Amino acid sequence: MTHWTQDLISLEEARTLDGLFLARVRRSPQRLAYQAYDRHGDAWRSLTWGEIGAQVARWRTALAAEPGLEPGDRVAVLLRNCPEWIFYEQAALSLGLVVVPLYTDDRPDNLAFILEDAGAKVLLVQDAGRWQRLAPALGPGSLLRLVLILEARSPLQDPAIPVEAWLAAAVAYAPATPPAVGAALWAGPGPANPADLATIVYTSGTTGRPKGVMLSHRNVLSDVAAALQVVDCYREDVFLSFLPFSHTLERTAGYYLPMMAGAAVAFARSISQLGEDLQVVRPTVLIAVPRVFERIYGRLQDQVNGRPTLVRLLFRLAIAAGWRQFEHQQGRGGWHPLLLVAPGLRSLVAGPVRARLGGRLRIAVSGGAPLSGEVARLFLGLGLPLLQGYGLTETSPVVSVNSLAANDPASVGQALPGVEVSLGERDELLVRGPIVMQGYWRDPQATRTILDDQGWLHTGDQARLDGRRVTITGRIKDILVLSNGEKVAPVDLEQALCLDPLFEQALVVGEGWPALGALLVLNAERWPAVAQGYGLEPADPASLRDPRLLRDLLKQVRGVLATFPGHAKIRRLALTLEPWTVENGLLTPTLKVKRAEVLRSLAGLVAQLRAADA
Repeated sequence: MTHWTQDLISLEEARTLDGLFLARVRRSPQRLAYQAYDRHGDAWRSLTWGEIGAQVARWRTALAAEPGLEPGDRVAVLLRNCPEWIFYEQAALSLGLVVVPLYTDDRPDNLAFILEDAGAKVLLVQDAGRWQRLAPALGPGSLLRLVLILEARSPLQDPAIPVEAWLAAAVAYAPATPPAVGAALWAGPGPANPADLATIVYTSGTTGRPKGVMLSHRNVLSDVAAALQVVDCYREDVFLSFLPFSHTLERTAGYYLPMMAGAAVAFARSISQLGEDLQVVRPTVLIAVPRVFERIYGRLQDQVNGRPTLVRLLFRLAIAAGWRQFEHQQGRGGWHPLLLVAPGLRSLVAGPVRARLGGRLRIAVSGGAPLSGEVARLFLGLGLPLLQGYGLTETSPVVSVNSLAANDPASVGQALPGVEVSLGERDELLVRGPIVMQGYWRDPQATRTILDDQGWLHTGDQARLDGRRVTITGRIKDILVLSNGEKVAPVDLEQALCLDPLFEQALVVGEGWPALGALLVLNAERWPAVAQGYGLEPADPASLRDPRLLRDLLKQVRGVLATFPGHAKIRRLALTLEPWTVENGLLTPTLKVKRAEVLRSLAGLVAQLRAADA
């Protein structure tokens, strides 16, 4: 049985993000820090904090030798999660440089805009192929003077250079002994002021160009320290990291939080290998966006639906009994006969599910977008400790999160200690506190639209407050107003529709219409069987307009949305097989749908829906 121990570094001791890292290296040099898969050696490798510290010192020496780099200059990183991300960022922060993270799957034109807008002078890139795709998109105004290629297998041209060659050319750092507690790896942290700018994180932006969110050392560290007052983290914890560090939730909660707590982090190889990595790493903490939990939900439902009737009944009974037990333990539900059988059913049904997640999962956190109540009910009913939180890049990012002892999945938890929340006009959630950004990079007008004179950040989300407990009720800009004046939050409907395995993506439309319509992207793997069932040719676009198919799918949609109010019913459907992706410009790198872009791209289908409903 695991003996859980805490070893938290205080905000006062850390002061800055690189100060936090240095404090952890000095305090825990021999403890496990990171696990990563070595593709060349075909094996997992482990790194201690002392080994990480030595590598950071090596990278720091090389960066410090670069001419023309001054504190406050921006350096960018286009890398998947790996130890080198840590080496590079910590070295940069220790020199007072400002780190600009980039999404590895973002489009070249978007990456070029960010690099030029931020004025980045150095860029660390995963491989030569990514740099070759990005380079032509850079304009003459680019300030890039050095491009470091981590995986370089062919000759490179200036300004690109292989990382190993760059490091070898710098003055070698070769300590006689591994860094020990109190050892001076370098002469103190870079920025002495916690209010100094640490990073510029560009919001993926569902409309218009991304904006650079300026976060100070104090912003991020305050968020981490406050989160650790709500959700306990221990030295024995192991995080599985698969959201990119360019996503602020992962960077704060999956990178700096375990560093402050002394926990270990394992870097997942890829989303497609996540199931295998869960078995190997056996994490105790998992942080993800709702889509990951929705996919696990979908796979479980598929597997159960293919089993005999008795198995399906036991599965549903286990969830119902487990949910009763969860509500009873949270103090919201009274005694019920199902409580008597809940432990046995949980052991029988939930045991195999938990084993597939590694068998040690202590906490799973969902953030970045709303989590479906149906998904939460399944996980919690199976005894999987799923916590929902809320935040924005502009708030470092966590504003609120549920705790294990006070977990209400219908809400996004209570505001973190030290964070003020209030409601503005139209019930807009307002946030104030040390976690709120400094502003948008080189965009004072945009800053004024979101940050008022009293320091309140206007989130754009509608909410309900019960004391300090926050429940998100909608997005002000995304509310659809029907021609009869009824208001509908389309995200709730879209979320419900995407739980149906046939519907991969959904967008509800109907602003100013008498009734709602839906654009649905069908699951490409399921579509051939569905088409053949109607005698249709799957590859023929006309099959997606077959009246019988549309009539039956509309019935299916109405069944999925049966619990929604009458005015929120879908009356018309339009189908497509082409998914909305980052590459085609219809998703942000954080996988949020660009509503305006989808409507523009599928204007013909939208017009058909409108004409049919006229």
